Amino acid sequence: MLPVNIPVDLAEGERLAMGTDEIVILTSCAQTRDDIYAYLVRMPPGGGPPVMHRHAPSEVYHVLEGEFAFYVAEAEGVVRRHAVRAGQVMPLAGGTPHTIRNETDQDAVAFGVHSPGAAMEGFTRAAAALAAAGEPSMEAVLAIADEHGIEMLGPVPDLG
Repeated sequence: MLPVNIPVDLAEGERLAMGTDEIVILTSCAQTRDDIYAYLVRMPPGGGPPVMHRHAPSEVYHVLEGEFAFYVAEAEGVVRRHAVRAGQVMPLAGGTPHTIRNETDQDAVAFGVHSPGAAMEGFTRAAAALAAAGEPSMEAVLAIADEHGIEMLGPVPDLG
């Protein structure tokens, strides 16, 4: 494993709260001509987006602590669950329906990158601002997602 395990509480960067998830922006699109949005995400147990979604940018996660559950729709449309643990990487091609969750009883931390990054950075900032103003309505969240090119696809299918 690479020695890049930066504790979220020590990482330098702008901090955003999205529900219970904490985002630390390490590289903004302003620094990379909209090419890259890089961040650390700390997800407590039960954290993560509640629904499947898709967007044009590709993304990659390097899990630093804990375990994330990635739900990914494969080419044939079947959704599969991938448990990705500390030291492992999960790439997601743009346009792939997916979501990421923490289904364990411990915090999970990952380094994430979106490219191009403007859509996800814009959504993250807008969603964090909305959450800071109080409990956002589903209509408001859907409007922000639509504004940033993120298509919400509904709940994770029951795989059991």
